[in-house]
Amino acid sequence: MQLGTDPGVTLHVQELGSGPPLVLIHGLFGNLATWYFSAAPELAKSHQVIAYDLRGHGKSSRPLNGYDVASMARDLEAVVARVAGAGELTLVGHSYGGVVALAFALRQASHGRRVHKLAVIDAPLPPLDTGELWARFTGVAAEDRQAMLASLPGPVRDALASGGRRAKNFVEMVRFLSVESSLREDLVRAEMSDATLATLRCPVLAVYGAESACRASGQRLARVVSGARYLEMPGGHDLPQEAPLALTRELARFLVPPPHPSPRGEGAS
Repeated sequence: MQLGTDPGVTLHVQELGSGPPLVLIHGLFGNLATWYFSAAPELAKSHQVIAYDLRGHGKSSRPLNGYDVASMARDLEAVVARVAGAGELTLVGHSYGGVVALAFALRQASHGRRVHKLAVIDAPLPPLDTGELWARFTGVAAEDRQAMLASLPGPVRDALASGGRRAKNFVEMVRFLSVESSLREDLVRAEMSDATLATLRCPVLAVYGAESACRASGQRLARVVSGARYLEMPGGHDLPQEAPLALTRELARFLVPPPHPSPRGEGAS
């Protein structure tokens, strides 16, 4: 499905399952396959799972600008309005997708729409230090495809190493976002204060890689957001690819907690 947001911008959206709406948001330089081939099938057993390509990514449009948190959150609002209906919804966001999910949840809280639950996966909270992120992809600007591929998580690197159209499209996407678009400038301007984060009232799960440089952001969430739960698991920044089974289990526990056992004798005849 393709749906429009800003003029000239369309987003590629996929759905799985049925039930309460759950939106999965990938990070920078990824696409909806981040979730579609990891957690989405399992979570679709209990939810209407909605995944989409962020603007500039995958099969969505590639505008030159609009990669700031506010614009990305408006894109998410368009997806929710078109696909998820008017009730409560749950959000899961990885990396910059987690920042977008947080911005959406904060905005909706002020407008009276309640996010039921929010899971943030290794998101680097603003203010963002883009140095490490850009160092990871410097090979693209230098047209050094092998250097860029070497920077990726193992499963993604293996899938692209054989070359072909998929690898070519990925390299072109990263080159466009890194060199032509306003992405880096938009990221530098991102802000999200502790006072703003503290207004969140929905249950929040923050899952971070034990080897990730973003752990301080997860600890900040746990410190600032009342009731937020912080969890580390083996791996680095790219947990959906590095630890898909373990991450899916944690998300399932958070989204659909096991029923409490009945008190002894309850229901006995």
